[in-house]
Amino acid sequence: MSRRLMAGAVATATSLALVAIAPTGPSNAAPAATTEYTVVAEDGVAADAAVAAITAAGGTVVARNDGVGVFQVKSARTDFASRAAADTALVGAAQRRAIGHAPKVDVVEQENRLVNATGKAKGKGHSRTGLDPLDDKLWGLEMVRSDESRRKQPGDKGVTVGILDTGVDASHPDLAPNFSTRLSRNFAPDLTDIDGPCEVASCLDPVGTDDGGHGTHVAGTIGAAVNGFGVSGVAPNVTLVELKGGQDSGYFFLEPVVNALTYAGDAGIDVVNMSFYVDPWLYNCLDNSADNAAAKAEQRAILRAMTRALTYAHLRGVTLVGALGNEHTDLGNPLPDASSPDYGAPAYTRQIDNDACWSMPSEGPFVIGVSSLGPSGKKSDFSNYGTEQISVSAPGGWFRDGFGTPSFQTDANMILSTYPLHVLQEEGLVDEAGNITPAGEGAVFKECKAGKCAYYTYLQGTSMASPHAAGVASLIVSEFGARDRHRGGLTLEPWKVENQLLRTAAEHACPEPRLQTYTNEGRPAEFNATCEGGTNFNGFYGYGVVDAYAAVTANPRWGARP
Repeated sequence: MSRRLMAGAVATATSLALVAIAPTGPSNAAPAATTEYTVVAEDGVAADAAVAAITAAGGTVVARNDGVGVFQVKSARTDFASRAAADTALVGAAQRRAIGHAPKVDVVEQENRLVNATGKAKGKGHSRTGLDPLDDKLWGLEMVRSDESRRKQPGDKGVTVGILDTGVDASHPDLAPNFSTRLSRNFAPDLTDIDGPCEVASCLDPVGTDDGGHGTHVAGTIGAAVNGFGVSGVAPNVTLVELKGGQDSGYFFLEPVVNALTYAGDAGIDVVNMSFYVDPWLYNCLDNSADNAAAKAEQRAILRAMTRALTYAHLRGVTLVGALGNEHTDLGNPLPDASSPDYGAPAYTRQIDNDACWSMPSEGPFVIGVSSLGPSGKKSDFSNYGTEQISVSAPGGWFRDGFGTPSFQTDANMILSTYPLHVLQEEGLVDEAGNITPAGEGAVFKECKAGKCAYYTYLQGTSMASPHAAGVASLIVSEFGARDRHRGGLTLEPWKVENQLLRTAAEHACPEPRLQTYTNEGRPAEFNATCEGGTNFNGFYGYGVVDAYAAVTANPRWGARP
């Protein structure tokens, strides 16, 4: 039975959990210090009715998103959460706390830095062609044939791609030409307890900044400009829009992410890339026997709130693309989860029921799930997979690709893209004078032109695969979209974008033998993966490897949704 959730079903999430706790205290509990909560209304409850219920429970609404029934609330009552949960108009309330993150300094995404510290070779580039100086290192562009597609369709400025991530460094010379300050928004004010001191008095960083680096890397893969400088992206002429839904520290909260998704729908954003996953639960389950009542309520509330946000964006023309995750697991037959909750409480082991637990947002409604490949075309050892969740595959890098050859464990097996200078300095890869340090040598590149310098680094992960697919999706809108008479630019229904993306992907059969082992690469047996399905569709490659050239040259057939 498929676990992919459709609109109307309990579905997905991307950030801060909402805790619905059963009533435990008296209704006349004494007031306490003011606490902030995020509250979700029940399905079908009008916004004003939800506000009335919140007020009756002892809360004050300070911000509201009526489109999806999510409210920011303050209350001085110690029993506010239990009172809110007891009201049939509300799903529940949660103190605003961090539970989601985009991998920042991550053992998967930055595996090369751990190995290179022991003296491993750095490696050279794989690609043979390119328009910008560092494109010879972008083997991913060649794999998805965007080096060919741009002769036909390099992307249209009227197509907007939202980077729902940690921000975008718009000062980067490869991103500045395509960045829209007008459309970009920061939905995630800095929180000093997790982000450190605020950089500005308001604690709301101006758009065009990224203190995490992850979003800037994603943005470069999608749409770095062809300008004779650094690298170029899959769709080098599209417009990039920052949708900052994550904190500087890499954490994500429900309210900023919901607001980012609903804004994307209202603003006419064409494609949104989501290269992050949900915490504190690797899987959000409806009724897992290992969970207590509060944990169950928390996960159910995540599913409810984010289903609405993803559906809201989809129904307003947003094509949603997401990373499948880096847990090396078949999402249709998941391994036990021993990592959740990974924030706020000790983790414990849970058996995962395939029919009642979901990994978010990749298994949410309308999300195109993307697995990761190395330069050899093999599934990256860390990449999640599975016929129930996967849509397509794309280059995400694999540091350990090429076993038995000089390319094994080299940086060049990963994905090179744009990165903020100050983050590289914080990570010790570039010094205060802007020079690459010994730790960054081979992993970081510096390009200077007309007195302006920019920096690039390698990362790997399904977070790097997803933007390749999002870039191709934006090329499809550029080639086949119609003028949006209401908001300007181009528009194309998401189901048509997905149809063309999947139909034109380069089919790739399962490896033989179908059991792919990674023992030569130094991985334990739990990394071994069996590929199920045929050439047309299977658990490693989905409908195939995204193909930018085929996507913009093949005549579309708007048939039934795949």
